[in-house]
Amino acid sequence: MTEAMTDGRTTLAAGDGRAGLLGPYGSRLLHGWYATGGPADLDEHLGRYGPPPLPRTADAAERLIRAVEDAGLTGRGGAAFPTGRKLRTVAAGRGTAVVVANGMESEPASRKDETLLDLAPHLVLDGAALAAAAVGADVAHLCLPRTRQDQADALREAVGERRRVGTDPFPVQVHELPHHYVSSEETSLVRWLNGGDARPLATPPRPFEKGVGRRPTLIDNVETLAHLALIARYGPGWFRGAGRPDAAGTTLVTLSGALRTPGVYEVPMGRPLGEVLDVAGGAAEPLAAVLLGGFFGSWLPVGQALHVPFAKQDLASLGAGPGAGVIVALPARACGLAEAARILGYLAAQSAQQCGPCRLGLPAVAADFADLAWGDPTPELMRRLEGRTGLLAGRGACRHPDGASRFAATALRVFADDVRHHLSAGPCAAAGHEPLLPVPDTPVPADREWR
Repeated sequence: MTEAMTDGRTTLAAGDGRAGLLGPYGSRLLHGWYATGGPADLDEHLGRYGPPPLPRTADAAERLIRAVEDAGLTGRGGAAFPTGRKLRTVAAGRGTAVVVANGMESEPASRKDETLLDLAPHLVLDGAALAAAAVGADVAHLCLPRTRQDQADALREAVGERRRVGTDPFPVQVHELPHHYVSSEETSLVRWLNGGDARPLATPPRPFEKGVGRRPTLIDNVETLAHLALIARYGPGWFRGAGRPDAAGTTLVTLSGALRTPGVYEVPMGRPLGEVLDVAGGAAEPLAAVLLGGFFGSWLPVGQALHVPFAKQDLASLGAGPGAGVIVALPARACGLAEAARILGYLAAQSAQQCGPCRLGLPAVAADFADLAWGDPTPELMRRLEGRTGLLAGRGACRHPDGASRFAATALRVFADDVRHHLSAGPCAAAGHEPLLPVPDTPVPADREWR
């Protein structure tokens, strides 16, 4: 993670504060780390930014929401939904609102949220406070996985310090949830905060309509909230000083795989993927493909991937998206089918087991993929696999089978040469190599704890 961020060239911009906070790669969220080499405590945070400019009136709240809209900030948790639109919808809801900061980061290939909460926790807490003031909330919840106990303790200490200083006018509660792949889905958070299991709920209603305590609920990724905290201080024009008009600002990315210096970095939106990989030192060896968006993402052949801008609009034309900023560089020496099979096995084991596509369809697709990677595949297996993959999407209570279906379909397309080799000559030698992608070793059993 942070070991890759060792440049040290960043300094706080001079002047009135609106000029930048720009590091060697346009960093904003992480500029404090670049400047000092360590995480910011509350005194350092307040010395750098001052207290969060909380809106005290309805007019001020409206101006903050409009500033976020004008900035073009979109969610950094995966869906890239316009943040200003979400704020406005919750603010217009009936009843006192609730804010939920999502720091679950259940994607195994991602470390950006964990890194941000380690290095700039008060920027995230500022964003939660500002969002709460904008939508009229009286409480904010920060959700983390139980596997990050030290971080949860540190954040509780940070919240307590802010309470003693009087930074936040309402309570912020830190929660530790079961750490499963689907537990970071927004309805899973609502269900757990309402006393149920950390498993997705069927919608409608959506959380912005009836969420925690059946109140209008704003759920935002922690990175999104940190960006909001900077927009509130420096304005939408400053935010748009990085990125493109249709893909504004910077974003945190987790770069891994066959790169010289894997890690978490902050980059302007809209940069070609090849330039994004260069931030991590570029490829350490020849590449075959790039995985965008993590285990819910899409594979792209390396020749196509390096030139496409890292922006939702450009990637959508290729059936991909930025997701939660996960980019994995797969080396040419790897077997893409074996890597994909391991991930699909993990996704099948991590489902909520609530709907047919996850209880039956996804395990069947994972088993077929395993046969394709390591067994004795036949053309009939391929016909069955392609048919089953096409039946997964759009049939579950949540988007878990949709993401798995997209991942599987793009793997079959991008690794078509491997498919032909496995069908004609059996598994390649690389299929038996150690995994290269960060698939957790032991999938959690179906009777796992959800509460």
